[in-house]
Amino acid sequence: MEEGSLFRSLLAIIQWWGFNVTVIIMNKWIFQKLDFKFPLSVSCVHFICSSIGAYIVIKVLKLKPLIVVDPEDRWRRIFPMSFVFCINIVLGNVSLRYIPVSFMQTIKSFTPATTVVLQWLVWRKYFDWRIWASLVPIVGGILLTSVTELSFNMFGFCAALFGCLATSTKTILAESLLHGYKFDSINTVYYMAPFATMILGIPALLLEGSGIMSWFEAHPAPWSALIIIFSSGVLAFCLNFSIFYVIHSTTAVTFNVAGNLKVAVAVLVSWLIFRNPISYMNAVGCGITLVGCTFYGYVRHMLSQQTPGTPRTPRTPRSKMELLPLVNNDKLEGKV
Repeated sequence: MEEGSLFRSLLAIIQWWGFNVTVIIMNKWIFQKLDFKFPLSVSCVHFICSSIGAYIVIKVLKLKPLIVVDPEDRWRRIFPMSFVFCINIVLGNVSLRYIPVSFMQTIKSFTPATTVVLQWLVWRKYFDWRIWASLVPIVGGILLTSVTELSFNMFGFCAALFGCLATSTKTILAESLLHGYKFDSINTVYYMAPFATMILGIPALLLEGSGIMSWFEAHPAPWSALIIIFSSGVLAFCLNFSIFYVIHSTTAVTFNVAGNLKVAVAVLVSWLIFRNPISYMNAVGCGITLVGCTFYGYVRHMLSQQTPGTPRTPRTPRSKMELLPLVNNDKLEGKV
């Protein structure tokens, strides 16, 4: 790799890590330090900021060309994706309210396993035995982490786990519903974020509206807190832009490894800030999970390079990988 290309890849990864970790830490800070315990409203703010940001990038600044979608396809294809996308982001924010960042990020690493199992059970897709073998350390690491988690909360755990299922469903639906459209992360947000705002706006108002008014009256500095909340929404959109940049500046293998290292960085930074207790075995479980995710990515890449005619695992095209880390939950695992 040329020195200039290596520098661009390294810069892309660092800025991606920076935006991702900052968004996660800010969301946790909002729930824990600002006592703004309204995950639906936080998610709605992120969707609004992402809708505005995508419009500015595509329509005003024209940094990305608009991918034209038929009006019928917007409701038949984009809307179902937006609904699952909305559930994914909300569950991620709900889990952040109840469990530490380190535990939440480790559980999110369970997404490859839920994706494979769903494709096998529902879509009857064939997977090489090496794919199944690569899931063993992921599942084992998650079990060890969950059993030894000192700040375990069942509601937060379930929210994070169902968030993995939502992420997997979103990825699988993308392959079937968005065929024919080569979406990048910015166009994905451009079409999905307004739908997600529409879906979530009324529930957020009905379920959390009165609580927000009470919080606004009781908080010593509500306007400063609101600036932080809306800043997290702006950074959540910037995260999508950074994802687009990093995918086009690195290889698929580098993206996978960098994504798993990013989880480790998020865990370390969150521990330095919030000082949530982490036992030795809990850290070991997190490490095993990340190693398993890296091995899973390597196996998929290796099988995708097999010569035609040999059995191979279903492969997510590179253009669709950009759908994985959306808004602030990447895994799409790509990520609010």
